[in-house]
Amino acid sequence: MNILFTLFSTVSMTISSGAQVSPAVAANMKYAFMEISEKFTMQTGYSVTPIYGSSGKIVSQIRSGAPFDMFISSDIGFTDSICVSRLNAGTPKVYAFGKIVLWTMKPYDHSKGVSLLKESIIKTVALGDMKMTVYGPAVRTYLKKMNLWECVYSKAVYGSNITQVAQYIVNGSADVGFCAKSIVLSREMKDQGTWVEIDSTSYDPMPQSAVILKYGEMHHNKITQALYDYLYSLDSREILINYGFGVP
Repeated sequence: MNILFTLFSTVSMTISSGAQVSPAVAANMKYAFMEISEKFTMQTGYSVTPIYGSSGKIVSQIRSGAPFDMFISSDIGFTDSICVSRLNAGTPKVYAFGKIVLWTMKPYDHSKGVSLLKESIIKTVALGDMKMTVYGPAVRTYLKKMNLWECVYSKAVYGSNITQVAQYIVNGSADVGFCAKSIVLSREMKDQGTWVEIDSTSYDPMPQSAVILKYGEMHHNKITQALYDYLYSLDSREILINYGFGVP
């Protein structure tokens, strides 16, 4: 009996390990991807174990040999850099466009728009890291166009990824912050604080792309390809729209 149980357990573990995929996912996609991966698992039976973080940090981890099957990035520039390092097993493809909001937990007058940032009551403004995230540079470009960068620069606190920026805003470490629209529309954050969307024509487009990595092609090719295809399916497209992303 024990021998049979051990044999069954070993076989089960082998099947289970072969039916898992581990994508590295940009932090701004965390909540949307949780829903995408849940539906993917329901439809295919495949298990998804995502690792979330800033795209810049993920690139460094992939280059250091992290065993990720796929990279779902917050910007096409990060996936392109993976291609330069020849760690990709395909060509990056855009799946969404990121959107920016100004968000706060405090009772400020949002009718003033971003001019609110000039007010002396605003002591701290949360931004994404300028090297590790795409949101930091996009917000900086926008604020420079609005002649507000010099004002905000001295008040800025930086999050290493957009989830950390959200934490600064939610816990009050920052008076206001520029965050991803996908975060404020998530089930976890919905109805917390107040936010206004920034006109997407006033900052550089933020195309987000994904790419299958060589590790995924070598070790989990079938399931990695299935997840990649599902990311571009109509089901995923609907989820992305619900989370405020633009879609191709």
